[in-house]
Amino acid sequence: MMVFDENNLTVEQYLHLRQLVRWKPLLREQAQRALDNSLYVVAAYHDGELVGMGRLVGDGAVICYIQDLIVVPNIQAHGIGSMIIERLIAYASSIGLPGTTMMLDLMCAKGREKFYQKHGFIARPTDELGPGMIQYLEL
Repeated sequence: MMVFDENNLTVEQYLHLRQLVRWKPLLREQAQRALDNSLYVVAAYHDGELVGMGRLVGDGAVICYIQDLIVVPNIQAHGIGSMIIERLIAYASSIGLPGTTMMLDLMCAKGREKFYQKHGFIARPTDELGPGMIQYLEL
């Protein structure tokens, strides 16, 4: 049975999920600050075992970002990522100001575009929008 928990993911769980998908390691303090400063964090549990998570960051009015959408590799392609992203989208919609438009953005891993397009996202660049860009700050 799939159960979702909101805003209770521990730093240890977050770091463990990141490690399972081979993302860059974070300091414990970095991970804790990331969780503390998230607008919303949803964790997915299958039969009591943590199998995925997603975070929403941003200002909640003009722009939000879906960050760290993770599903444990051996259970991917079973709809868990879709359930998580739909919860993230619903939460972003619930905090926006009525009568306004809010941007909901994300950085997609190469090869995952179709998954996000299925959930209403458009790939950039387009004729109107340039490419998404990134810069890593080495501190």
